Amino acid sequence: MRDHPPSIDRITGFLDRSSCLRAVNERLAAGAPKHPLLCALWLDVDRFLQINESFGHQAGDEVITRVAERIRMTICRDDCLLARVGSDEFVAVFRVPDRAAAERIGRALLLAIEQPLRIDELLIHPSVSIGIALLQAHDDAQSLLERADQAMIEAKRQGGARLSVAGSDCAPARHGLHLARAELAIEADLHTALENGGLVLDFQPVVTLDGRIEAVEGLMRCHAHGRLLMPGRFIPVAEKTGLIVRLGEWSLLQGARFAARLRDAQHPTKVAINVSRAQLTSPGFIAALHGALICANIDPALLELEITESLAMEVAEVVQDNLRRAREAGVGLSIDDFGTGYSSLSSLKDLPATKLKLDRSFFHLLPDDRRAFAVVRSVAQLGRELGMVVVAEGIETQAQYDAVEAAGIEAIQGFLIARPMSEEALLDWLNQRREA
Repeated sequence: MRDHPPSIDRITGFLDRSSCLRAVNERLAAGAPKHPLLCALWLDVDRFLQINESFGHQAGDEVITRVAERIRMTICRDDCLLARVGSDEFVAVFRVPDRAAAERIGRALLLAIEQPLRIDELLIHPSVSIGIALLQAHDDAQSLLERADQAMIEAKRQGGARLSVAGSDCAPARHGLHLARAELAIEADLHTALENGGLVLDFQPVVTLDGRIEAVEGLMRCHAHGRLLMPGRFIPVAEKTGLIVRLGEWSLLQGARFAARLRDAQHPTKVAINVSRAQLTSPGFIAALHGALICANIDPALLELEITESLAMEVAEVVQDNLRRAREAGVGLSIDDFGTGYSSLSSLKDLPATKLKLDRSFFHLLPDDRRAFAVVRSVAQLGRELGMVVVAEGIETQAQYDAVEAAGIEAIQGFLIARPMSEEALLDWLNQRREA
């Protein structure tokens, strides 16, 4: 090895790619009786291309330098081999007693790297995707690193800002990874809102045709720096950055608390909270759900999870397990935008749902479109026979109301009944209805 002195990356002081491979081979040859399990972590900075394009390469180098410092300080081990193996990729190789120890270090890295970092006048929240590979009997240095690299790619495919261990099952993500500068600003606004109380839920009632309040749906709003961000702008960014899980956990807790407030105000009704795929693939989802129920001290029947049709048909085992456990806990399950996905009517019998919300696209054609009316009537009858409440979404006119009533729909939601409103406004609205 004296013929090949190690090459050092000038920005980070870490080894470069070729020196990394040679150094790992040396570790494999040396052995270590105390902790024989060699571990490789492959880290990739999420959205680094957009940082470079938005702020310039000098700012990009600053981000890389700061991330490298956080890696060094977090692992903080004399036996750790650190390398920069790409413009925004790092490798750490060290020995651990077991897989759990490797995962603990990986989680510590996620937390350390996501601390805010100021670039120009914008406070960004960097994150990394981390792949972990543990040495197997057939591994050489290259195969160990390749497995860590592939695990990192799986973590990034799931949305980034997370760990993936080589050999574990990872569900592919449906969202892109790239953020433009405007989206980076929205990400910063989301962090500000989470930290400073800028998130609120507005609520829109779901009312049965005989006038009973079936549920109220919580709709998230985000206020940051004096601006109101609507869900259509910040939800896609939250999904790309992994913040959607934190937003979802916040929504569950706030929804449960409002359900308790409605109960105490003598208006006991279900509060429906939208749940994302990222939440349902998280191993901590059920704990977050039970935590919300316990903190609010409510009957689980007062909380309802609202998911899309495609998510209800998700084949991933962790998703179906979380849905099953939520139903076993007594929480309701509502299928939103039904009729816009690809599931067949026969699949309805397999859905663990208590409610179907037919998409508004069926109703803006009513009462004139007889084919749309026939579909609505058929789904209403099928849902009713399966014990599900069937809701018509987006009802805005009396003519639409009359049509869905004729089709046998049980409940409606839309501007004809009420627009989304704050907690206080909804309580006033409910009191007025009771007094009328």
